[in-house]
Amino acid sequence: MSTRKSQPCMRSEIYCHGELLHQVQMAKLYQDDKQFVDMPLSIAPEQVLQTFTELSRDHNHSIPREQLQAFVQEHFQAKGQELQPWTPADWKDSPQFLQKISDAKLRVWAGQLHQLWKKLGKKMKPEVLSHPERFSLIYSEHPFIVPGGRFVEFYYCYGHVPNGGRVYYLQRSQPPLLTLMMDCYLTHTNDTTFLQENIETLALELDFWTKNRTVSVSLEGKNYLLNRYYVPYGGPRPESYSKDTELADTLPEGDREALWAELKAGAESGWDFSSRWLIGGPNPNSLSGIRTSKLVPVDLNAFLCQAEELMSKFYSRLGNDSQATKYRTLRAQRLAALNAVLWDEETGAWFDYDLENKKKNQDFYPSNLTPLWAGCFSDPGVADKALKYLEDSRILTYQYGIPTSLQKTGQQWDFPNAWAPLQDLVIRGLAKAPLPRAQEVAFQLAQNWIRTNFDVYSQKSAMYEKYDISNGGQPGGGGEYEVQVSRPGVGWPMPYRELLGSAAHDPHPRPQCAHLHVGPGDELTGASYTAGVRQGQCPWGESPQPPPRVWGFPRNRAPLPRLSQEGFGWTNGVVLMLLDRYGDRLTSGAQLAFLDPHCLAATLLPSLLFSLLSR
Repeated sequence: MSTRKSQPCMRSEIYCHGELLHQVQMAKLYQDDKQFVDMPLSIAPEQVLQTFTELSRDHNHSIPREQLQAFVQEHFQAKGQELQPWTPADWKDSPQFLQKISDAKLRVWAGQLHQLWKKLGKKMKPEVLSHPERFSLIYSEHPFIVPGGRFVEFYYCYGHVPNGGRVYYLQRSQPPLLTLMMDCYLTHTNDTTFLQENIETLALELDFWTKNRTVSVSLEGKNYLLNRYYVPYGGPRPESYSKDTELADTLPEGDREALWAELKAGAESGWDFSSRWLIGGPNPNSLSGIRTSKLVPVDLNAFLCQAEELMSKFYSRLGNDSQATKYRTLRAQRLAALNAVLWDEETGAWFDYDLENKKKNQDFYPSNLTPLWAGCFSDPGVADKALKYLEDSRILTYQYGIPTSLQKTGQQWDFPNAWAPLQDLVIRGLAKAPLPRAQEVAFQLAQNWIRTNFDVYSQKSAMYEKYDISNGGQPGGGGEYEVQVSRPGVGWPMPYRELLGSAAHDPHPRPQCAHLHVGPGDELTGASYTAGVRQGQCPWGESPQPPPRVWGFPRNRAPLPRLSQEGFGWTNGVVLMLLDRYGDRLTSGAQLAFLDPHCLAATLLPSLLFSLLSR
């Protein structure tokens, strides 16, 4: 980890830049550009480059596709060969939280999802350490959980904290959640020694964001320091090389480096890509108009606000009063900036600030409520205002999940997609509020998301990274790669199939407003985001998504066989956390339409009565 400016990716002329990368990616040997840059070398890179240089020279720097494919097959190994399975030493086949789930179907389903962690657990083979130059993978001596699907490396979790565990990710970071992960670890272990050994690493990460991602906003004669996503290096992303190159071809040559830098900043945000980074610019309908670094994001600054509060507590716990005071002051300054620059009293939410247009972007995104999740507010009535904001935006009418946005752009971080970490962000934010009404809305949102995931799993035996809430909660789409998926591997055991075949029964019936029913054929608008899963997950994955387009197979090439994808970590994680929190109430019954304020009152009364009777 380093607080110095990250340098252009120089470790490998194969994985990061250069003629070999350009020719292979532009030839589209693989449906997904990430496939090639994840493949280990069979021999030393110097030998590979020498052979390639001679071959390229013989063909005037344009190797025919068939010969290029033969070259790759001879000099590279299959993706994933450098990893081996890993099961945690303290693994329990039947963790205690499963017994809290009252619905029999959900309980068996949760057990299936729990088993997926063993499929997502990986450790690196010794050759990654002994021959690091042959791998794009960055060596880690410790085992880790991969997201799954195309993402078979660790993400974000370990100073400048890179986007993920590949050399081509070193130019950018991801939303800064490392300090929050430490807090989760301490909550479960009370391991002060580990905190003492690693607190400087946490401080270095926050220093990186302060020195490299800070902007000053002037309002009403005052200056406020906030943070943005910003990557000061151009060049196409290696894992999306052909897409970035083709997109840049639509622009004048002098604008291409700036475009590539903005695409990398969008990837750093975790929202790659979304209308959120396009609005306000001269070309808001095309990814070529992306302007990520021109916006001050709500969620990023809420994460840093919570991190500063936690650092103050950590240093107090370690007896370092001066450092505790430093971070307490930084948190107070950021809270004042959030209130002055991003908060909108009339609407009851926070909004991204446009540095060029000097105004807030008041479109809906779940990230607008991240300060509620992070506890970074001073107004005791903010939860009630946030709830009204959700009602006024009609977000609570979506029965399959919270939309990422209300913009239908074809990008995966827009309508109609819903993402698991964003559900957690809103649900957890409302659940922490001291308002029974907000807590009941949190439960209903959890119920809707559980049923969406359960219904799709019962149909497809899979968990997906995102869901289409306009299509009955089916797997989502958009962006430049196929939706990523978790599968248990060999189908479900017979007892589970029998359970699914039995009649659904809801042990906790709740009143519905008949006039509010939202059917599968009704017109819906919406979409989703990935804020942060605080419960020990490492949620931030590299997910590059350019414009609405279906990327097909190259001419004269048969489709690759569809591999069984073994997991998507954050979807599994959020579902299991919701089952842990609400397992005694959640049901697998038919999906409920969600509630407006009138119906919410009808639902809340039985809940309060049940609570009083139980006491």
